[in-house]
Amino acid sequence: MTTLRPFFTYFGGKWRAAKHYPAPAHATIIEPFAGAAGYALRHPGRNVILNDLDPVIAGTWDYIIRAPESEILALPLYDGTWGTTDDLALPQEARWLIGWWLNKGAARPCKKPSKWVRDMETLGENAWGEGVRARIASQQRHIRHWIVTNRDYSALPNMEATWFVDPPYADAGRAYKHGAQGINFPALADWCRSRNGQAVVCENFGADWLPFREFRDIKGTAGAHRSGVSKEVIWTGEEEAA
Repeated sequence: MTTLRPFFTYFGGKWRAAKHYPAPAHATIIEPFAGAAGYALRHPGRNVILNDLDPVIAGTWDYIIRAPESEILALPLYDGTWGTTDDLALPQEARWLIGWWLNKGAARPCKKPSKWVRDMETLGENAWGEGVRARIASQQRHIRHWIVTNRDYSALPNMEATWFVDPPYADAGRAYKHGAQGINFPALADWCRSRNGQAVVCENFGADWLPFREFRDIKGTAGAHRSGVSKEVIWTGEEEAA
């Protein structure tokens, strides 16, 4: 089974944790709050639909899926000759892609390298450099069939699928542009219960808008200077039905 590495880093990303969540039971995977799509990256051969209300997230994914590999490989590396990504004569989406890699686990693309990146002796697989750029290009062929939408989660058609629901967390998810403060969690709970197929819902310990159970401590992508360890809980439709 092909497993892809992240195409960009994102605050609260689930790539490391995704292997521990229930495997998809359906041919289609839908991530209504896609972010960096850590779950779908573990199962790229499925029919994948990524949705995010943030146009920056949706635009980044659309660019990654559609851009020729040669275009990705030609994106400029940071060499100190440009001040910010605004200085680059590139499509906005390309500048966003580079910007995600100029810090670790940010909620928005950066325009210039963080001190953490500037202080690194070698960028390796952690920041915008030759290795990351080549990896992105080499993985694109696996996701050309993916679909991206930019809408509110409630507007998604209720089709049979594995729904991996990883919303901004009720208590901790306020760092995003479209964060927890804009979510009606009782309504989201009803929506999750109504999904056709398999529903897997993530949250942080203490959340009570669904009858979550303890899952595991997970090291996520929470930023260069934070531990990023989260006590995760989970809810699945199958468990409730049982």
